[in-house]
Amino acid sequence: MTYSTQMEAAKKGIVTPQMETVAADEGMEIQTLLERVAKGTIAIPANKNHTALHPAGVGEGLRTKVNVNLGISGDVRDYSCEMEKVNMALKYGAEAIMDLSNYGKTHDFREELVRISPAMIGTVPMYDAVGYLEKDLAQISAQDFLEVVRKHAEEGVDFVTIHAGLNRKAIDSFKRSGRKMNIVSRGGSLIYAWMEMTGNENPFFEYYDELLDILYEYDVTVSLGDALRPGCVADATDAGQVSELIELGLLTKRAWERNVQVMIEGPGHMVMNEIAANMLIEKRLCYNAPFYVLGPLVTDIAPGYDHITSAIGGAIAAANGADFLCYVTPAEHLRLPSVQDVREGVIATKIAAHAADLAKGIPGARDWDDRMAHARQVLDWNAMFDEAIDREKAEAYAASSQAATPGTCTMCGAMCSVRNMNRVMAGENVSLI
Repeated sequence: MTYSTQMEAAKKGIVTPQMETVAADEGMEIQTLLERVAKGTIAIPANKNHTALHPAGVGEGLRTKVNVNLGISGDVRDYSCEMEKVNMALKYGAEAIMDLSNYGKTHDFREELVRISPAMIGTVPMYDAVGYLEKDLAQISAQDFLEVVRKHAEEGVDFVTIHAGLNRKAIDSFKRSGRKMNIVSRGGSLIYAWMEMTGNENPFFEYYDELLDILYEYDVTVSLGDALRPGCVADATDAGQVSELIELGLLTKRAWERNVQVMIEGPGHMVMNEIAANMLIEKRLCYNAPFYVLGPLVTDIAPGYDHITSAIGGAIAAANGADFLCYVTPAEHLRLPSVQDVREGVIATKIAAHAADLAKGIPGARDWDDRMAHARQVLDWNAMFDEAIDREKAEAYAASSQAATPGTCTMCGAMCSVRNMNRVMAGENVSLI
């Protein structure tokens, strides 16, 4: 039997090499994985042309995955720096990298990224349209937009964000409800502007079947973008956001009917007590498709620290059903992130993802913490560093302040509870002098 996509293979009962890798990495029975890929509750983004890929699954019963955004802008155009960010993201275990470059000809960097990266690669073709086509926004046709998607698919991109849910119906809900921050999605704002200037329907909605044909050919997963995601906590869970989510659910079913894998993108800013309900709503309206969230950021008042506000929201979101976290760096809302910003952002998000996996009871997640607990109990510092999510920082902190009492740190020294309990329970005396 032949197949073009992971979903089509699963529906036919074919176990692909990508499925075998995911099952082994996750400790999941292959039949369980096969059934969930067939239903769409797990996606394995794996473009046929991405030969360097180490496939990863996103969705039901799997570890929470982390995405890193990078790419040049019109103001900062240093591709060598972006490649440093790529290496940093891979070093700290990001499962996905999105190239969000939005200036000039971006295909050379994207092709190199696909060539070297074992992580899945995502893009937002809308960002590339103006530079690739060398046309101003209002002059771009619906077929032009599809041409850019095809080019990204040919280059080996594993998933693309497509803002297909921002149709006339969703826009009507947005306009009537009113918002503090309007549309903060960059791709969503461009689509909205194009629709308003041309008077046309969203081209990705109007020609959705043609889009799916392209994605099917290369097995590109469609990440249905949330153009109306809230950009501040005041706009969360409003009529525009929910109206678009309803449309995304309908588009999900249409994609699955064409054997195209789907992920759903979710809210950006949201207070903590709304997050769990939003995860439930998405899973219900979008038929348990994998959910990919940016943060959400749980407060708007921490520029410079939004990797923390995002990690808080991401942990809550993933513990309540989100499958894929898009990192946020300390530079969010302020500038294009530096290499160090990327490091801090990906580590904060990996911590959030792992914390959620513990809460969800993902098989194997607790083992990591148990190994760290054992290393601490026996005061094996090298083993602690081995288990640290950021070994370099842990070692540097420990080395920067030497305790007078061997085997301890300068927080407690001779009063180290672990050291003293080990001695007492071994029948030894404890002396603090």
